[in-house]
Amino acid sequence: MDSIYQFNAPLFNSENFSLSQLQGKTVLIVNTASKCNFSVQLNALEKLYQQYKSNGFTVLAFPCNQFGQNEPLDNLAIKDFYQEQFNVSFEVFGKVMVNGPETHPLFNYLKSHTRGISQNRAIKWNFTKFLINSQGQLVARYAPRTKPETLKQVIESNLLQAAKLSAARGGKKVPSKIPLFTSAKA
Repeated sequence: MDSIYQFNAPLFNSENFSLSQLQGKTVLIVNTASKCNFSVQLNALEKLYQQYKSNGFTVLAFPCNQFGQNEPLDNLAIKDFYQEQFNVSFEVFGKVMVNGPETHPLFNYLKSHTRGISQNRAIKWNFTKFLINSQGQLVARYAPRTKPETLKQVIESNLLQAAKLSAARGGKKVPSKIPLFTSAKA
């Protein structure tokens, strides 16, 4: 089955990270940039991560310098900046290309499975978001202007579906409602 689990990517410290480690998790993949006007979204992404990580949710930040040269920092400085300015604790990867001949294979996969603005496959700007379900498949693509906090309902829906799948695989009775989520104020 086609999924993100077939890919690896270097973290900010050059350590190789296999996305297969994320099996069973709901994942939000975001191409980021520290100097972008949308970088304030890192705060909201961290809040989502903190709110839902215990339920099997994670965020992956993939810095990219392809749009307006908004990511001039090196990988270690990016991680430091994200932590100091936005208190980011989710995974931050090394810089990647998301368009063009040197596009990271993960982003080729994501773009081949969805279209963005004007039905175009190319990523148009920083902070394009891709929601991945617990089986590693792309659920949806969101534009840079989409505020992370507006994704709560779809994240919760995917986490609930993952919990039901997990219960069914374990031979447990699948309840109609699973009270996993609290409505924490963002």
